[in-house]
Amino acid sequence: MSDNRFLPISQKDMEELGIKQPDFVYVCGDAYVDHPAFGHAIICRVLQARGYTVGIIPQPDWTNTSDFMRLGKPRLAFLVSAGNIDSMVNHYTVNKKRRSEDLYSPGGISGKRPDRATIVYCNRIREAYPGAQIIIGGIEASLRRFAHYDYWDNKVRRSILLDSRADCLAYGMGEKIIIELAEALDSGIPLADTDIDGCCYIRKNTDFLQDYIEIPSCEEVSENKQKYALATKIQFENQDSVTAKTLVQKHGDRYLVANPPMAPLEEKELDEVYELDYVGTYHPIYKPLGGVPAIDEVKFSITHNRGCFGECNFCALTFHQGRAVRSRSIDSVVKEAKKIASMPDFKGYIHDIGGPTANFTSPSCTKQTTKGTCVSRRCLFPSPCKNLNADHSKYIKMLRAVRSVPGIKKVFVRSGIRYDYLLADKSSAFLKELCEHHVSGQLRVAPEHISNRVLRLMGKPSSEVYDKFCTRFYSVSEKCKKDQYVVPYLMSSHPGSTLSDAVDLALYTKKHHINPKQVQDFYPTPFTVSTCMYYTGINPLDMTRVYVPKGEEKLMQRALLQYSDPANHNMVIKALKKAGREDLIGFGPDCLVRPRLLKDEKSNISGTQSKRKENKNELSDFRRKKSIPKGKGRAKAKSGRPKGNRR
Repeated sequence: MSDNRFLPISQKDMEELGIKQPDFVYVCGDAYVDHPAFGHAIICRVLQARGYTVGIIPQPDWTNTSDFMRLGKPRLAFLVSAGNIDSMVNHYTVNKKRRSEDLYSPGGISGKRPDRATIVYCNRIREAYPGAQIIIGGIEASLRRFAHYDYWDNKVRRSILLDSRADCLAYGMGEKIIIELAEALDSGIPLADTDIDGCCYIRKNTDFLQDYIEIPSCEEVSENKQKYALATKIQFENQDSVTAKTLVQKHGDRYLVANPPMAPLEEKELDEVYELDYVGTYHPIYKPLGGVPAIDEVKFSITHNRGCFGECNFCALTFHQGRAVRSRSIDSVVKEAKKIASMPDFKGYIHDIGGPTANFTSPSCTKQTTKGTCVSRRCLFPSPCKNLNADHSKYIKMLRAVRSVPGIKKVFVRSGIRYDYLLADKSSAFLKELCEHHVSGQLRVAPEHISNRVLRLMGKPSSEVYDKFCTRFYSVSEKCKKDQYVVPYLMSSHPGSTLSDAVDLALYTKKHHINPKQVQDFYPTPFTVSTCMYYTGINPLDMTRVYVPKGEEKLMQRALLQYSDPANHNMVIKALKKAGREDLIGFGPDCLVRPRLLKDEKSNISGTQSKRKENKNELSDFRRKKSIPKGKGRAKAKSGRPKGNRR
């Protein structure tokens, strides 16, 4: 089944479009969804807008070469991406168990792409077309461009550029990069001779370079954790298009050369990218299979910005989109809103107007456009910089403009907001606007933890800042006569978090009636500062030692965060005993769990049934004495979900 509004995925499609040989063939690990929330759609449409013909091979059968030859050899190059998510993160949980579903595959069925998809796809292309030129990109390639710690192999792997045998690696947001590469190829310049920002190449020597930094080699970072931390520090300090140097890392007898990042798209350029002729949904071949689930979350959402100067250490955005924030024009966002409102299945609700951080619309200060982001100072951490321009006026105008579009009943803000940035704004207009119009009963924010020592290692503001935000949120919501709640995202077992910290976090959630159904157990994904801490036990930003929970303690910390889940009961008891907090096992108001016999204790105690009855009677007596109703500590919102952090 073909549709000429989509890019060609078969020879039949190319014939209908009059294409004999495409200029580029894009091989992707995701199903084909022609929507700007999907990287393959953006890159292909950007090339098409410049007059290049592009075919796409989504989720090819990697067991042989036939699928990779479906569209023939492209005139200029193959483009290869694992998809919107690193293929290993897509396939495995933090406990390295295989995931049962893949939201980026038709019907949510897993197994449609291989592990380390970028490498596998490139090697199949090499088999099919030995002389073809290959460019790799996307999140998997971007975050594995240097020698990197791989959580699944539990070792340092060399640059993905070497393992894939590609000619060039384009990292970060690739619109400008791909056009420059396309123009070079179209002029007859092979990838081996190009020298474009945002790209990595393999070279035999560094004689041609003049201004660069050589970081510890692949061999050094594999053998010496101090060297790995040093390499991470240098990489972290060279992620701005204005200030970054070319970085070089030796791999054996060859050199990985990583040029400085490409400059971010400015407002007009972003508008052009998001106003291209996207179909807005998945290819019709997937309809009989149930469609592609990943579209559901973004189909009626609008991305308005890129970049994030929040710089959480566990987040890869610093190394992919960068710290330089840029936002689309209000007119462009309204155009997209009108397009959404005209869709036959639109019910009147815009699910989100956001991005990496919803309430960022411009660089954090005026200096950044000419001098770049600061190397030694963060914009928000440990406290907002004195030069920070905390201004929500553009975002407020944008939200109001979209609300006024005919057919739109409600606009929600569901992607994360930085509450420390919100508090830094001298005007309270945005918080009032948010509470009055854009919260769907629950506002999700990400304090992550309550231990200030752990928060410092995360690059997050102190717990007092979160508490201050909650107080203001509930105060404003009450004035707006809105019954709505803050629901926090929380993370367990981040480097630096001890068992004692995990217990304190559990007590905090109990005190504030937070019952998290989902929590994030720290996942050491490639190329983040926190992953470096996990692997080396060193904070690369100041080279100090960091405690790292691993093994069973990692499981204990997660269990403590969901202490009320019966499945975690025994693990919570074990964790509390190890932490020396047996006072929290019992029936008192501060206790996390009731006593329960562990397997190794059963042989020493008889009369289990009578003991349970005795415990039940003891609890009833305790409630009568203290006048505690049965439901205390388990308050629910009207929706049946937890009330969050209501004060």
